Amino acid sequence: MSESSAETRSQLVRINYALLLIGLLTGGVTALVGAVIAHLQAPDAPEPHQAHFRFQYRTFWIGLLYNLIAGITTLALIGWLLLVIIVIWWIVRCVRGLNSLANGEPPSNLTTWGF
Repeated sequence: MSESSAETRSQLVRINYALLLIGLLTGGVTALVGAVIAHLQAPDAPEPHQAHFRFQYRTFWIGLLYNLIAGITTLALIGWLLLVIIVIWWIVRCVRGLNSLANGEPPSNLTTWGF
């Protein structure tokens, strides 16, 4: 892959992280767009970009599951605390991904459900 192509792919990965973060403000719409882009780009992307795309769509799907659980438990009031924790979790994962991208590395602990 040429250097220009690699930089274009890195830029797309950065944009996807931005879409995930903006999704916190848009009710998840841009995060869904980012997840779709990540799913479409991951199979053809070279490392470490493939790992970043995988990390992004895993963040989306795991976050969606966590939000469903939190939504159900809001009636018991614990869900509101869970929603705050999920937002922090989401931000930390995106920032960690951006930091590892800046270092030219794949995200660490790619398959974890935590931070």
